[in-house]
Amino acid sequence: MADLTDPFGRRIEYLRVSVTDRCDLRCTYCMPKGFDGFEEPEDWLTFEELERVVAAFTRVGVRRVRLTGGEPLVRKDLPELVARLGALPGIEDLSLSTNAVRLARMAEPLKRAGIHRVNVSLDSLDPGRFAGVTGGGRLEKVLAGLEAARRVGLEPVKLNMVVMRGVNEDEVPAMVEFCLEHGYTLRLIETMPVGATGQAATSHYVDLQEVRARLAERYELVPAVMSGGGPARYVQVAGTDLKIGFITPLSQHFCETCNRVRLSVDGGLFLCLGQNDAIELRPLLRAGASDGDLDEALRGAIALKPERHEFREHPCQVVRFMSATGG
Repeated sequence: MADLTDPFGRRIEYLRVSVTDRCDLRCTYCMPKGFDGFEEPEDWLTFEELERVVAAFTRVGVRRVRLTGGEPLVRKDLPELVARLGALPGIEDLSLSTNAVRLARMAEPLKRAGIHRVNVSLDSLDPGRFAGVTGGGRLEKVLAGLEAARRVGLEPVKLNMVVMRGVNEDEVPAMVEFCLEHGYTLRLIETMPVGATGQAATSHYVDLQEVRARLAERYELVPAVMSGGGPARYVQVAGTDLKIGFITPLSQHFCETCNRVRLSVDGGLFLCLGQNDAIELRPLLRAGASDGDLDEALRGAIALKPERHEFREHPCQVVRFMSATGG
């Protein structure tokens, strides 16, 4: 089984799969207010097509698969897809990114189907502020989903907090304490200029090096590592099990270690989050491509992966928004 290596020597072993571009929240940095231009269901890859694409990736060396959206739990019969993908040879880590609004009732069937762990978006612990950021979301549903995930063994539970100046930057210490209390991992994320929402979000940009320095005044932070395949750089709060990850696409980009690509719900293969162009796999699938054709298409696509994003140099370059990309 050959590895999938890009022109810069990076081994591609991580695939993020968007199963829908729809979401039951409207986070300000992710989806434009009032947006309704979603992909039509007939343009979504079917479970059979998703299974074929993921199987092709496993044949060329991908070992980690994460299901994303939009919000993946709004896709009907998602545990069926999880079971299909979990049965593929070669997958060592099958995970899920979610807002956890529906996770309280879905955690057990997802665990039973084969999901190993979850990442949950949570930008505020204040119910009113949470509703403001998410367009009316109810914090208590997310907290119930978190508890359900821990109860059924979807571990580690990682909380993803997009840190925004003037919005929730002051809540970082409270989120640290919350994770210490409940045994969650915390990942802090810088806003990114992706689409109209991302361009607006740059006004709330916080350099996470500043946040890390302030946390170091309050806690003893020691270097740490954590499995998962993503770009976070971790520290650990000394004397505890809490690990804090920093995802810093602007202040300290991580392009030199990029090991991932993203599949959109309509079959577009995005080779870089900072790139507009996608390799369209749906026409190939629906034209009766063989497994060999798919493998060849993936190798050809990876040969086009850029060396790095240009968020700083060209902050308005990416016109699609985050929910359409798969996170």
